[in-house]
Amino acid sequence: MKSTYIIGEIGQNHNGSVDIAKLIVDLVARPVKEDLFNMKLKPMDAVKLTKRDLNEELTVSQMNRIYDTPNSFGRTYGEHRAALELSDEEHLEVYRHAKTLGLDFVETLCAKGCLSLLKLFTPDRLKVASRDLTNLPLLAAMAETKIPIILSTGMAGKKELDDALEVITRYHDDISILHCVSQYPTEPDNLNLKTITYLKENYGQYKIGFSDHTIGISAPIVAIGMGAEIIEKHITIDRSMKGTDQAGSLGPDGVNRMIRDIRVTEHWLGRKELYIDKSVASSKEKLERSIATNRPLKKGDVITEDDIHMLSPGDGFKWSEKDMVIGRTVIADIPANEIIYKELIE
Repeated sequence: MKSTYIIGEIGQNHNGSVDIAKLIVDLVARPVKEDLFNMKLKPMDAVKLTKRDLNEELTVSQMNRIYDTPNSFGRTYGEHRAALELSDEEHLEVYRHAKTLGLDFVETLCAKGCLSLLKLFTPDRLKVASRDLTNLPLLAAMAETKIPIILSTGMAGKKELDDALEVITRYHDDISILHCVSQYPTEPDNLNLKTITYLKENYGQYKIGFSDHTIGISAPIVAIGMGAEIIEKHITIDRSMKGTDQAGSLGPDGVNRMIRDIRVTEHWLGRKELYIDKSVASSKEKLERSIATNRPLKKGDVITEDDIHMLSPGDGFKWSEKDMVIGRTVIADIPANEIIYKELIE
């Protein structure tokens, strides 16, 4: 059974606090159960943080514009972004916490200056944000590290994706591609999950997954059924907290339900063949139909097709085996509407 690689994306939901970031990591690592069948299920595999270099983020005029919204953490947008940014050392602290809990650590780097993080630790994977798929100098700098890379296609078409792959594959080909739509939240008519099928058919040499910005947990389940091997979802400890991404993220209960449903779906998928599962043996015997009498038959009667029909249980002859019944002599009386077992006929 193939296991889906599930990434819990913290993004900026830590609100500039290492302690909140660690609490979200704890949520990601929390064990999950399916109570009805008493299944202990694997938790998420990884947690993801995002690192920005504010010197390479926006124009001076955009950084200085007044940012007066309920979710603002500063008077200007630059001050807002600075309040939400963790230092390299704080990223290291969250990384270490994740590792103590057995989680992989994924880091989105939004500028070449952010590679300073790599002096302190080596993430298991680097993520390229959707907006940076066309930032080819950044892609080259990230690929040069030889750390596995995840690309998100939220703002990309085929040309943008092909250009990005051409740059990265100069250095390595340990690449994953996530279907994504950069609309928050993504409207149902815009999600187009069939892109996953397209990516698997045309970029099947890479791992294909889904970065989800829809409300709820249904889309990742469908994506797995379509072949997604990686799922990424925004998570938070409290959806009512201040912050633009909080309401569109999964809280603790949602995280538990999504992981449960993903891990159960992995069991659902099974193998590509048609077969009778051993779990249905008792139901098959109880509910299927067998050849039975439709009138009383006496010892010595020769059975004709007019003498038989189909009744449950299913432990007798099937209709496909009627030639083993028709024309045979009854060796013991059989009442009407009873199964004709092989020991009752010659």
